[in-house]
Amino acid sequence: MGLYDRYLAARIRRNAAPLPGCVAVVITERDLLEDGAYRTVEEFFEWAFEYGADCVLVYVSVLDTGAVPAIRRVFERCDAPRELAVRGPDDAERADAPINVSIGLGGKHEFAAAVRGAATAVEAGTLAAEEIDAETIEERLVFPTDPDLVIKTGAERLSDFMIWQSVYSELHFTDVNWRDFRKRDYLRALRDYQSRQRRYGQ
Repeated sequence: MGLYDRYLAARIRRNAAPLPGCVAVVITERDLLEDGAYRTVEEFFEWAFEYGADCVLVYVSVLDTGAVPAIRRVFERCDAPRELAVRGPDDAERADAPINVSIGLGGKHEFAAAVRGAATAVEAGTLAAEEIDAETIEERLVFPTDPDLVIKTGAERLSDFMIWQSVYSELHFTDVNWRDFRKRDYLRALRDYQSRQRRYGQ
């Protein structure tokens, strides 16, 4: 770790403000074509847990759904420090491992599927329409965890990232592309997070 990285780490640890318990990063399939991209993913896992996270989310935005199986296979072989669950566009099984990866499973699609599930339950008579609330939707989402911090590399847009779960998340945008994302960039995101006062929509 370089001198500047050690400086950032020291400032973070001396700060009494909390660190994020759940951290998400938004990348694209094109990012993963770069040399060393998956190694950066593995390092990101390590950094997140080193600085107090108990949950990590990786959202991969894809333009070509045909690329999903290949990306999935690589992620499933990643050297992950904790249990890892990968879900794609056709998956409905919940993912609640310490590390969760979404490949091309857009937030709109996930939310619509949850609503359809609730409507099906109403039609079957196992759920009354007036009983539908936020919890009803959340228990039908593939990814049940709300990230405290969402990091987007390369541009200031989130694509179709977990629109329900991230409604109260703190967003950190960096001009650094994923291929160049290093520990110091992660530490800067944590410093930014510690400087904010979370209001949860209030």
